[in-house]
Amino acid sequence: MKKLLSFIISALMICSILAGCGANADKETASAPENTDTDAPEAEAKKLDVVTTIFPEYDWVRQIAGDRADITMLLDNGIDLHSYQPTADDIIKISNCDMFIYVGGESDEWVEEVLDKARNKDMVVINLLEVLGDSVKEEEVVEGMEAEHDHDHEHEEIEEEDIEDRSLAEFEGTWKSLYPLLADGKLEEFLEHKAEDAEDESVTVETLREKYTANWACDAVEISIDGDTITFKSSDGNTFGGKYKYAGYSVIKADDGDITGVRYQFESSDNGAPKYVQFNDHGHEPAEEVEHFHVYYGDESFDALLESKTNPFFVPEDMSIEEITEELTGGHDHDHGEEPEYDEHVWLSLKNASVLCKTIAEKLEKLDPDNKTLYKENADAYIKSLDKLDEEYKAAVKGASVKTLLFGDRFPFRYLVDDYGLDYFAAFVGCSAETEASFETIAFLAGKVDELGLKAIMQIESADGTIARTVKSTAKTGEGVTVLTMDSMQSTTSTDVEAGETYLGTMKNNLEVLKAAIN
Repeated sequence: MKKLLSFIISALMICSILAGCGANADKETASAPENTDTDAPEAEAKKLDVVTTIFPEYDWVRQIAGDRADITMLLDNGIDLHSYQPTADDIIKISNCDMFIYVGGESDEWVEEVLDKARNKDMVVINLLEVLGDSVKEEEVVEGMEAEHDHDHEHEEIEEEDIEDRSLAEFEGTWKSLYPLLADGKLEEFLEHKAEDAEDESVTVETLREKYTANWACDAVEISIDGDTITFKSSDGNTFGGKYKYAGYSVIKADDGDITGVRYQFESSDNGAPKYVQFNDHGHEPAEEVEHFHVYYGDESFDALLESKTNPFFVPEDMSIEEITEELTGGHDHDHGEEPEYDEHVWLSLKNASVLCKTIAEKLEKLDPDNKTLYKENADAYIKSLDKLDEEYKAAVKGASVKTLLFGDRFPFRYLVDDYGLDYFAAFVGCSAETEASFETIAFLAGKVDELGLKAIMQIESADGTIARTVKSTAKTGEGVTVLTMDSMQSTTSTDVEAGETYLGTMKNNLEVLKAAIN
């Protein structure tokens, strides 16, 4: 994907330059009538061309620059920041603009190459994380939060049209389950490694053992695949299975529509054989070698298998404990020298917004000094509105009956809760690609609802509500609990903008939701 994007960027930059040369040549050869009218009005001053990635940046520029700028919002159709890749048109817009504003986290890794090849070398670039400096927070994993995928793989972005059919022959061989190895204490090195790497002190070898025991649970300890036959061997030595035929695949999607996995399906009509079997090896096309897979089987339906709360893990039968440990840990020594991952959702702090708007105004003033007073006055007035709303948040939290938020969802509001001294629990970190919470995570969150006497379970605007509703139904006190939605402004569209949505308006609405949750 990165190589393809690099090629597209290079090709577009060449086209842009050639188009520019052609346009200049036309201007030089065209004979324009000489303007001899000395009383003609001056041409209207050219507007600044500003490109932003997300809605908050767009609205801040709109409030400060007014009609002095033509502003483009790249993420204008509801696509999530974490899965966005620029189109050809986006790349050209960035290349030629006067000012480009982006967040600057891991989701924006594509930006550097686009800027390197940009045509306008005088472009003013604002990286939100760089502006905020030391106040940017590392992404935080709190107690009870679902970890990212259990083992490290580089998952390339999958498009529906890229998915291909696969055969059972690709999974041929004898495979063993990690479940009994975990129970026998043979994977202690892996557990110790995970516990050592965890930032959350509540994550221990014991809590990890419980987690993986529940996750990898399977009544088959060995699976043999030969031709069109699958044979399952249980822990008591009994075998069961039969002949299977290919039945297509099921696509697993996140709330934002991104494909997060593909399960390949096989069906049997033999007596004693599980009727439905699904394999997931993180691939989406025929593979020369399968390194491991997750398997799901039963007699109800393929759809029922997609709802499974376990994720049985199988590796080649001859794989040693050392090789398994290396596979599970990604083959790294983990000396803790890795770059930290920063929480990108800086716009959800009103305090951050004030700092960022001040910077945007200063940069606009340098680009267009003739309108310096306009930018400064607009920014000062807008920052006063931000500060006033900040005081309203402080007052609401000060008089709150509870000081904890619980999200049955991703949690992008770290900056907001830290601003006002609130605690939180959540199913996933803000940038998580996970969409399915484990039984342990659901049970933990439900327990906190009961323990803290919470009257609301929160979710973000893009959620389908499944996790929040499950937490509600699992909690003993869930009948009196309300599911509330806070808007992280990650799904705001150009249609929303046309309908009058603003950053301040959204944050005011979030305040009302917050009041309902903590009172």
